[in-house]
Amino acid sequence: MSVVPLDKHLLDFRPRPAVGGVRRFVMEFWYFGIKNARACLFVALFFGAVFSVPRAGLWGLPRYDVLLAVALLIQWGMVRAGLETLDEFKAICLFHVVGFALEVFKTSSSIQSWSYPDFAYTKVWGVPLFSGFMYAAVGSYIIQAWRLFDLRIRHHPPYWMATLIATAIYLNFFTHHYIGDLRWYLAACAMGLYARTMVHFKPRDRERCMPLLSSFVLIGFFIWLAENISTFFGIWRYPNQLGAWSTVHWGKWSSWSMLVVMTFTIIANLKHIKATIHVPPQNG
Repeated sequence: MSVVPLDKHLLDFRPRPAVGGVRRFVMEFWYFGIKNARACLFVALFFGAVFSVPRAGLWGLPRYDVLLAVALLIQWGMVRAGLETLDEFKAICLFHVVGFALEVFKTSSSIQSWSYPDFAYTKVWGVPLFSGFMYAAVGSYIIQAWRLFDLRIRHHPPYWMATLIATAIYLNFFTHHYIGDLRWYLAACAMGLYARTMVHFKPRDRERCMPLLSSFVLIGFFIWLAENISTFFGIWRYPNQLGAWSTVHWGKWSSWSMLVVMTFTIIANLKHIKATIHVPPQNG
């Protein structure tokens, strides 16, 4: 029996009589929430496991190893159920690699920005392999939202300039330990680059729009909230949280927003490249 993607049943809305006023706002807000919840499927399942798996682990396996198994199982299930395409899965694997490389650097003995205190069989260079999926979760949300909301980007800057800024943002996560933090200079460049860029989306049957920069900041804020919850449950710890838990510094919000810029740029470039190299079949 073939598997029918869930989206076709829940999110393929047929035309209905025109609705306006407060009822229109409530209806679109409702569908906006439903689609966002659907886009967060991997995020919700993965972080649900992060917060529910006990520190002692399960079935004789350490917690970090259980989380890796859960993440792989969720990814397999989404592809198998048609909720994620193979191309999307490949992109998420790319985010995993990019995030894992950053984790290895940040937790190294010379930097020690944070640490993973628990034992795991699947630790490589002191970093559990599941950690890359926390970055992949951001990519998964953007990829799913792009498809579910039928996103269109208006006034997108030249791709080479967007790539240059995204690369500089990623490198700054490494180099600021040696040559100073250029975050705010890069943020100013990104704001100038995307100042005119609008993202068009469909909560239901009408297209809406908002500044793309606003979406970067909002997504970054929710990641910052998730980070606070994760550190509270001891998944990882910053140096100032080793004695007792405290709120993650507000400055991390800006770091996550910058990471969202980088993630969006990778996805936009992959979609641009795919559209460029795709040759439609000729009749006859």
